[in-house]
Formats: sequence, C-alpha cells, structure tokens
Amino acid sequence: MFLQMEKTSWLLVVVVGVVLISLLGGAEGRKSRILDESSYYDLEYSAISCRAHSASITDFGGVGDGKTLNTKAFQEAVNQLSKYASDGGSQLIVPAGQWLTGSFNLTSHFTLFLHKDAVLLASQDINEWAVIDPLPSYGHGRDAAGGRYISLLFGTNLTDIIITGENGTIDGQGEIWWQKFHSKKLKYTRPYLIEIMHSDNIQISDLTLVNSPSWNIHPVYSSNIIVQGITILAPVKSPNTDGINPDSCTNMKIEDNYIVSGDDCVAVKSGWDEYGINYGMPTSQLIIRRLTCISPYSAAIALGSEMSGGIQDVRAEDITAINTESGVRIKTGVGRGGFVKDVYVKGMTLHTMKWVFWMTGNYGQHADTHWDPNALPEIKGINYRDVVAENVSMAARLEGISGDPFTGICISNVTISMAKKAKKYPWTCTDIEGITSGVQPPPCQLLPDQGPEKTEMCSFPTENLAIDNIEMQRCSYRLNY
Repeated sequence: MFLQMEKTSWLLVVVVGVVLISLLGGAEGRKSRILDESSYYDLEYSAISCRAHSASITDFGGVGDGKTLNTKAFQEAVNQLSKYASDGGSQLIVPAGQWLTGSFNLTSHFTLFLHKDAVLLASQDINEWAVIDPLPSYGHGRDAAGGRYISLLFGTNLTDIIITGENGTIDGQGEIWWQKFHSKKLKYTRPYLIEIMHSDNIQISDLTLVNSPSWNIHPVYSSNIIVQGITILAPVKSPNTDGINPDSCTNMKIEDNYIVSGDDCVAVKSGWDEYGINYGMPTSQLIIRRLTCISPYSAAIALGSEMSGGIQDVRAEDITAINTESGVRIKTGVGRGGFVKDVYVKGMTLHTMKWVFWMTGNYGQHADTHWDPNALPEIKGINYRDVVAENVSMAARLEGISGDPFTGICISNVTISMAKKAKKYPWTCTDIEGITSGVQPPPCQLLPDQGPEKTEMCSFPTENLAIDNIEMQRCSYRLNY
C-alpha cells in the first residue's frame, strides 16, 4: 500500500503510548527514530529532497528471509515508483530482514531507505549479474579485458537520487568474487556495490557497506554528490575493495566516513591512459572531510593511478589514519597524461604508517599496449599542512618523473615520530621541486626549509565550494506494520 510522506520540523512527533527514542551516533546529520508499540514506525532523516509517495518492498512481494531472491521485486518496485517522478518523487522502504537480491536499476527523484535492521544481501549467483560495457574513459576492464559485471545498485542518467537509511547494511558477500580474482577465473571485471553514472544531485548516506566484490561506492561522470555517514568494512587483504571512488566527478563532498578496506579508503580517479585523455572529464571541486581510515596495504587518500582526465581542486581536512600504508598518495606514470594540481590537505592525524607522504611517478599498469609514451602527467600545486604522525617507518617517498618533475610541493607544520625500526633515511626525493617549513624530521634538500615563522604558508582555500551550500531537508515518514 502506498503511503503519504509529510515534512515536519526538527521536533520528533510525540506518539501516545510507550515510545522508545534512540538517537543514532556518528556524523552530524544522522537521523533520529521513534519506535511505537502501537503498530507504526516513525522515522526522520536529512536528505537533499523529501518524497511525496512511499512504499515498502513487501508491497511488491519482497520476502526478507535471506533465502528468497528479491531481484524482480526490487526492480518492479522501482519501476512502479518511477511513475511519481513528476509528482513529488517516491521512496522505497526496506524493512528489517535479510533481502537477497541481484542487481537492480534505480530511477530519478527516488529514495531507497534501509531500516536499521535491514540487510541487502548480494546474490552469489553470477547469472544474476548482467555484463555491461567497460567505462569509456577506461576502455578496458580492470580485472579482465572487455566488459564488467553491473553493480548491485546501479543508475545512469538520473537526477535527484538518494540511497540512505538508519545505518542499514548492504552486504556484497564478496568472498566468491575475491576467490575468482585470485584464481584468475574472472571473464569480466567484478561488480561494485553502488555505481551511479552520468547523473546529478546524488546522496549516499548513513549506511554500512560490507564485503564488496570490488569498489564500494563509485560515482562516475556525475556532479553535485554527497557521501556522508558511511561505514565501509572489508578484510584488509581483500582485493581492490576501495571505499569511495569519485571518478570524473564535479562538486562532491565526502565527509564523516569510517572505512576499513583492502585498498585505498578514498581513491580519486578520472580515466585510464589514452581512454581517459580522450574522454577528458576531470574530477574537480572535491571535499574530503573527517575521514577515518584503516588500510595496511594502501592509502587513506589516493589520487590516481587512473587520473588521465585530470584531478584539480581537492580539499582534504581532518583525516585520521591508523595502521595504513600512507596518508595521501599520488599515483601516476608515463602514459597517463592528465594532471593532478591544486591539492590542499590540512589536519592529518596518523598512527603506525609506512609513509606519511608518497608520490609515485612510475606506476606502470596500463589499460592495453596502445598507451602513449609521450603522454606525461602534470603534477603541481600539492599542499600539506598541520600533520602529526607517530610510529612511522619512513616520512616520505617522493618520486617524480625524469624530465617531468612534480612541482609546487609545499609541506608545513608537520611533526613525524619515527618507529623504532624506521628506515635510516626518512626522506627519499627525486625529480621534485618545492618548499617546507616547520617539518620534522628535516626534509630532503629538494624541499628547502623556509624558516619556522612560515609554518602556515601552505595554502588551503577559505571560500566554500557549491556543494557545501546545499541545504538539507528534514524528511519524516510513518510506516504501518
């Protein structure tokens, strides 16, 4: 049965009877909920849009027993609710339960909402996963040549799309995919959990994502995106389980997220070699704020290695990394082309790291044999300030490209405490140019010290990006049991 949604003020509706109020912890903007014993359930949450029409997956025959396959129910629900796109939009509620499903497509002016005890279980039947073309800016699958398995939640050419909940769970059940990857039995590239393409006005918030087959959240060729209050968990040795991968996207905010993964917690991308160069769509105007990361074999934030369309104006602040290979890593190489410039990092707290700063100009993985050896990347305007790190094996490994140095590097107000078994030389620098101030241990000669009075010299923009000016709405809804 379709139910009507109404907007309320921030005050929760007081329900007569016995009421249990549970305030969810975590990031600012997480919702409150009321559970009422008299047969209905009230929820309230923040969103870029509220919806006029709502339904439950059970209205379409969905069964949350963890065994019944619900792919058709989910797709039928989305198709039916899409009729309300021009009439205030629609919302699909996923109640408590375990909802086994294959991939399904989303629609515009639509919210998918997961109850706190709802679990979307990704089907382990590969026949439930359609094969789609490789991304045009990649031209090649990442795991195998040719196509790729479609993501669990997929959408393209959408506007105003929200995936949110009360910290409900999406479980990719990725073990079967990891085994196939390690045994080299994959015909196509593994699926992601969430991929939104060619779309605008996207919110992904207040969810827990576990055991993705590969990347977790992948917005690509899209704009005006908020990823907020997400918990991502995967075994630290699981292959390529990147957390959040903005890819050829503009005006995006990633904030208040906690990630444990087998690859980079946030990986900023824009296409691969000649395909990314030709597609020419950079990632720009990106905010990464209040990120907590654990990834022993990868970076808290990586820029690249697929950055051939360019990366510009990235602002990262209040970053915490624990037992992570590196803080911020730039990955590129000959053949990539493109650029990484105007990167601003402020306020990193790091514990037990292999490297604090790492720039790699010799990253050699290529889409195919057609890459151009004359396509050299431009790396410049990289700013780091206000960093405290402890138990570090090596302060920095900064390796530009011979004949194509990385320039405009600025590092200031940085204190690094080395591990007992640290490398003899804490800094390695080749083919780079830049300056430092107030950095301990003292950096390499290619980064001359400008004096202790200039510890605030490295830039960090003060003006807001447009994504920070979006006003969230409070949406409320009542569901009859």
